[in-house]
Amino acid sequence: MDSPNMPLPTRSKDEEHLRLLAVFHYVVAGIGAVFACFPLIHVAIGVMMVTSSGFMGEAAKGTPPPPGFGYLFIAIGGTLVLIGWAAALCTFLSGRFLARRQHRMFSFVMGAILCAFMPFGTVLGIFTIIVLSRESVQRLYAAA
Repeated sequence: MDSPNMPLPTRSKDEEHLRLLAVFHYVVAGIGAVFACFPLIHVAIGVMMVTSSGFMGEAAKGTPPPPGFGYLFIAIGGTLVLIGWAAALCTFLSGRFLARRQHRMFSFVMGAILCAFMPFGTVLGIFTIIVLSRESVQRLYAAA
């Protein structure tokens, strides 16, 4: 199983780093999925604007906003939720692939994308790119 040109300490260190990266991908995916639910507030406000004419209350004298604003709230909020959940799912899959030593390039690209999600995603993305760029890790993927 061990290749003759890869010393055992390096291999075990790489495997440990990949295992930790997989766990941290799961954690960041969970955090991302929770934060992606925040735009559901906008969806709820949009539904209230569309369905109830007295949503703005008695204090707001004048005409209520047109239903188009409610639909806009629903569309934008729903789109943001779906994008956030898709990013969380891709992060989870990247962690799964890291644990199984599969689809190295997918995890590499996800590491680059995660750099945009401050602060945890940035740290995780940088470490993912560093670890997956090592030749010894590339050999681990080739062996798997």
